Amino acid sequence: MTVLNLPQELTHERAQDWLKSLVFALHLEASPTITADASRLKHFDSSALAVLLACRREALEAGKSFVVASMPEKLRQLALVYGVSDLLQSAPDA
Repeated sequence: MTVLNLPQELTHERAQDWLKSLVFALHLEASPTITADASRLKHFDSSALAVLLACRREALEAGKSFVVASMPEKLRQLALVYGVSDLLQSAPDA
C-alpha cells in the first residue's frame, strides 16, 4: 500500500503544485492500492476535492485502487454537497 500524505493546507493557490507532486509519487509506486492520508489537512477548500479526484482518476488509469484515510468531517461534507462522496472511498480504520 502506498500512502500519499496531504499537506496541512490545500487551497486553490497551491492545488496544482500538490497535484503534480502527488501524481508523480503515485506513478513511482508499484503498489496496487494508493491511500491518500488526509489526517494533516486543516485548511482547505473545494480544490482539495479536485486534487483527490484527479489522484483517484490517475490511480484508476494505472490499474490501482484509491482510498482516502482520515478525511476531515468538513471535507466529507464538501464531497456530499458536490455529489462526489461515492467517488472518494474511505480507508478502513486501522
